Amino acid sequence: MGFYSWIKDRLSADLAIDLGTANTLVYVKGKGVVVNEPSIVVLDKNTGRPEAVGRLAKEMLGKTPNSIIAVKPLRDGVIADFEVAEKMIEYFIKKALEKNRWVRPRIVISIPTGITQVERRAVKDVALRARASEVYLVEQPMSAAVGAGLPIWEPTGNMIVDIGGGTTDIAVISLAGVVFNHSIRIAGNEMDEAIIQYLKKKYNLLIGDRTAENVKIQIGSAYPLEEPMTMEIKGRDLRDGIPKVVVVDDQEIREALEGVISTIINAIKVALEKTPPELAADIIDRGIILTGGGSLLRNFDKRLREETQLPIFRTEDPFTSVVIGAGKLLEDVKLLKKISVS
Repeated sequence: MGFYSWIKDRLSADLAIDLGTANTLVYVKGKGVVVNEPSIVVLDKNTGRPEAVGRLAKEMLGKTPNSIIAVKPLRDGVIADFEVAEKMIEYFIKKALEKNRWVRPRIVISIPTGITQVERRAVKDVALRARASEVYLVEQPMSAAVGAGLPIWEPTGNMIVDIGGGTTDIAVISLAGVVFNHSIRIAGNEMDEAIIQYLKKKYNLLIGDRTAENVKIQIGSAYPLEEPMTMEIKGRDLRDGIPKVVVVDDQEIREALEGVISTIINAIKVALEKTPPELAADIIDRGIILTGGGSLLRNFDKRLREETQLPIFRTEDPFTSVVIGAGKLLEDVKLLKKISVS
C-alpha cells in the first residue's frame, strides 16, 4: 500500500448506522459491521455520566442500585431522550472508529418510514452533535432492500417488511423509490410486553423485559409448531411477593402474542390492498421479503404465507440487512443522494 493510499484509508471513516429501538448496529466502510449492541445506556443519577453503554448496560437491566438508572433513549424507532441518545451514538461511533477517533465521519442513518419531519431533524441533529461531518437519512425498508440485494433500480415491485424492535416498516419499492409505505409502532418490543402481561394475568407472575425476550426467542411462535415446547419461567409472585417458577408451553405464548402478530399481518394486508395493480402483479411473482429481528419469530413466515397466499422469503441475516444496505450505499454516492430523505 502506497503512502497516499495509507493516508486516504486513515482519513476515510464513513459509517452506516441502524439506530434501532432494541439494538444499534454500526457498519464501517471497508470493514463491515463492527458494532452490534443493545440501545441502552446506564447513567449515574447524580452526575448524568454514562456508567455503561450497550451490551454491558443490558446486563445491568433490572439489577441497578438507586444511584444509577438504565435508559433506553429510543422508543418506537424515534429518539425519546436526546441527551442520552447523543452520548450513546458518540460512544458507538468512537468504538467503531477505534484509532481514527479524531476523524469526523460521513454517516448514513437508517430511519423508520413513519417518523415525522421533526423526528428526522432530531436524528440528524443528534448525529451531527456526536461528531458526524455529514448525515444522510435513508428509510429502513430501502436500506434493507439494498442489503438483501434486491434490484431496486428496476421498474418492478418489491415488497419488503422490516420487523424491528419498535416499528414494523412495510414498503413497496420500484425504480429506486418507495412507491407505498406503511409503518406501525408495533414490533418486537410489543411482543415482549404481551408476554409480560399474559403471565401477569394468568399466573400472577411478574417478569422483566429480558426474561420476556428470552421466552419469545425460546418458545415463541406465530403458527402451531410440529413438536410442542415448554419452558420454565422464573419471576416474582404478585400476591405474596416471593420468587416463583411456572412452566408454560408454546401454545400459551402463541396465545399471548396473537394480538401483536395479527396487527402486523393486518398492516401487511393493508399495504397489499393499497399497492398499484401493476406492482401488485410483480409481488405475486416475487413474493414478500421479511427482515428485522422480529421476523425470526418461529413460523411467522408460515403464518403470513397462509394468510396472504404469497411466496414469503426471509433475508439471509435479518438482523444486519438494514445496516449492510446502508453500508453499501456509502459505496454509491449517486444512489445515496437519490434515495436519502431530508
